[in-house]
Amino acid sequence: MAADLERSSSNKADVCQAENVKDAANVSEKYGETMERFAHLDEKKILRKLDLRIIPMLTLLYLLSYLDRGNIGNAKIEGLDVDLGLTPDQYNWCLTVFFFSYSAFEVPSNMVLKKLRPSVWLPCIMVAWGTVMTLMGLVKDYHGLLVARIFLGVTEAGLFPGVAFYLTMWYCRHEMQLRQALFFAAASVAGAFSGLLAFGIAKMDGVGGLAGWRWIFILEGIATVICAVFAFWGLYDYPETASFLSDDEREFVIYRLRYQGGMVGASSEDVETRVPEDQEFKWVYARQAFGGFQVWIMIIAYWAVVCPIFGISLSLPTIIRDLGYQRQTAQLMTVPIYIVASIFGVVIAYFSDRVKLRSPFSIGCLTLTVVGLTMCLASTNRHVLYAALFLAAMGMYAASSGVITWLAVNLSGSCKRSIGMAIQISVGNLGGAMASNFYRAKDAPRYILGHSLSLGFVIAGILSMVSLLVTYNVINRKRERALREGKRAEYSEEQLSFLGDKAITWRYMY
Repeated sequence: MAADLERSSSNKADVCQAENVKDAANVSEKYGETMERFAHLDEKKILRKLDLRIIPMLTLLYLLSYLDRGNIGNAKIEGLDVDLGLTPDQYNWCLTVFFFSYSAFEVPSNMVLKKLRPSVWLPCIMVAWGTVMTLMGLVKDYHGLLVARIFLGVTEAGLFPGVAFYLTMWYCRHEMQLRQALFFAAASVAGAFSGLLAFGIAKMDGVGGLAGWRWIFILEGIATVICAVFAFWGLYDYPETASFLSDDEREFVIYRLRYQGGMVGASSEDVETRVPEDQEFKWVYARQAFGGFQVWIMIIAYWAVVCPIFGISLSLPTIIRDLGYQRQTAQLMTVPIYIVASIFGVVIAYFSDRVKLRSPFSIGCLTLTVVGLTMCLASTNRHVLYAALFLAAMGMYAASSGVITWLAVNLSGSCKRSIGMAIQISVGNLGGAMASNFYRAKDAPRYILGHSLSLGFVIAGILSMVSLLVTYNVINRKRERALREGKRAEYSEEQLSFLGDKAITWRYMY
């Protein structure tokens, strides 16, 4: 009896496994036949088209965004705090309130982005924050500056999460980080431009009866509004409507996104996993995003990037000045730090995409930040401290695109991914509110408290990513075992599509 039951069970398993093999073969054959329709297309050429038409405009938008939120640090050493009679605590509050309003409006903005065209929504919010930035140059006191910073946060909130999501609608999982890094490199380039522009614009001190720091806000705000007008025509919405692609190219881009698991070296199980890129907004997908375990773990990893970035970048001119350099020299000395960080971030992203791994590069970059911050705490030599700022900036800016990308490629379904990324960036940016108070004037010139707090967040981020890596590995192994046991047959295509990254055919990227 026992032998018969065992033999019967074995036969059922064999039949089920045979059916799975047959299904996988049929899917692979269908996939191969479909790909033959695109054999005349050059995938690399199409990618170059996408890069040339999409990345430059997005990079410009984010450069201006980062420039406008961070130029208050440059304005401070040009006399903003003195002219407005700000105490150190009042100045820190002006930095902090930006992140409260900025974080509060990021998720709603991405919800609106799912309903409106990106070529309309993104330029509109850009015009709004450019106007606020310009008017900030006319504030008369602490309360005026505080209110202006609140509205700057409201109007800028939608850009970063919107663009980060927008890129996932054009590029596959294994191509994402390089494009995110090129876009995010604008942040480090903005830091370089900020010092150079502040150095030049400050020479307008007295023109029109206005102080030099006021002209920093006014001119950079006007530049943002002008660029926003061009962005109405310079941004493309989605591949389905991209006028710079032929009909076949549009169809190919859409197809490779939907079946991206099977595009490069994927198994037959991956091929049959379709990514629901055409999701309409539904509250059920929002609930899925809010309930995603990886979203909340990656918030800690994002804090590891945000806290040192905003803590240091908002105070970098002051930190360098407090090392014993002249005011204008300090402005210029910020430039090479940001340029080196920008180049390093793009190089890291290139190799991350090439080997199709996210976590090792992000963890490695954060480790470099640990080294830089530790040097800042351990040394009193200003040359060593300046070198340490290079290492810290290289690590944190290079890790930023990896942290964003690693979550994006592990959320399936465009609506869930849009909201999940906005949650990560929104809650993560509250770290900026904390970090804006890390580097206090009374702690100069060593800034022991600021460096220590930044270091603590970076270490916590490393630990969170290691734990998520282990979790992904366990889940992937369980799903592979479930497929071998024939459980794929228990789900319809519609069920797998609805489950997204929770489907047994989905594989998390490391």
